[in-house]
Amino acid sequence: MISKEDFTKLHLEISPYIHRTPVLSSGLLNKLAETEIFFKCENFQKMGAFKMRGATAAILALNDKERAKGVVTHSSGNFAQAVSLSAKSLGILAYIVMPSSAPQVKKDAVKTYGGEITECEPNIKAREKAAEEIQQETGASFLHPSNQLEVIYGQGTAAIELLEEKPDLDIIITPVGGGGLIAGTALAANYFGNNCKTIGAEPFEVDDAYRSLKSGKIETNSSTNTIADGLKTQLGDKNFPIIQKFVSEIIRVEEDEIINAMKLIWERMKIVIEPSSAVAFAAVLREKEKFRGKKVGIIISGGNVDLSNLPF
Repeated sequence: MISKEDFTKLHLEISPYIHRTPVLSSGLLNKLAETEIFFKCENFQKMGAFKMRGATAAILALNDKERAKGVVTHSSGNFAQAVSLSAKSLGILAYIVMPSSAPQVKKDAVKTYGGEITECEPNIKAREKAAEEIQQETGASFLHPSNQLEVIYGQGTAAIELLEEKPDLDIIITPVGGGGLIAGTALAANYFGNNCKTIGAEPFEVDDAYRSLKSGKIETNSSTNTIADGLKTQLGDKNFPIIQKFVSEIIRVEEDEIINAMKLIWERMKIVIEPSSAVAFAAVLREKEKFRGKKVGIIISGGNVDLSNLPF
């Protein structure tokens, strides 16, 4: 596991390639939630999501010979964009496998950033198979969206920045999809926080992480019927042990609660966030008693929304 010193060094290494995103708050939302919330706005990150951090960290970890052959990943959208832009910034090729069901806005963004898209059926097996075939054909290095240590550590740098600005946070909450963000956040909270807990939030419709913590093994979802399209993936063997050790709990929320939280942030804070990002705020609104009187950090994971298909 990464040391605190190496975590700090990694943050410095990726800093020239990412934005240091703002930390915002809202008196109205604090009053509504009955607590004090600080939003780390990764919707203002390059390509619109926190995944720029992990993608950059993973590519910088490759040697010159590996970079010359490019990189390949599979993603429903945000990591696809992150790898495409990171690769473009560093002058290498990016091969991107995307499910056919991915939002068109995210496919368009990948093309804009120079990523070469291969579409596949919308399931994990199809994504992995297509990425493996590209890897064999090209020799490109595979980058996992959430289950690769360099990616996990890169994602954790958002929490490092949040804690640098708000060192007295009691809790940091993140949405949970593939587990990379919450694992990196939990490590950062452990190293850089002052008894700061990490809590996850996910939809009832895809509550595999919640069930995984309960059962002690990685669970899967039989359905992916959620508006939070970025949270349909499952945990991996690299991030799950970190989550088991450092994440306090995972709170589940209903679909209407996600939509309500998303709408509130749009209306009250005048910032654009995607449904997956709203899950963390929805968890605070759902369980106010748990957070009352605490200082709460929320990672707004991204703002890549299909504006022609809003839920409100």
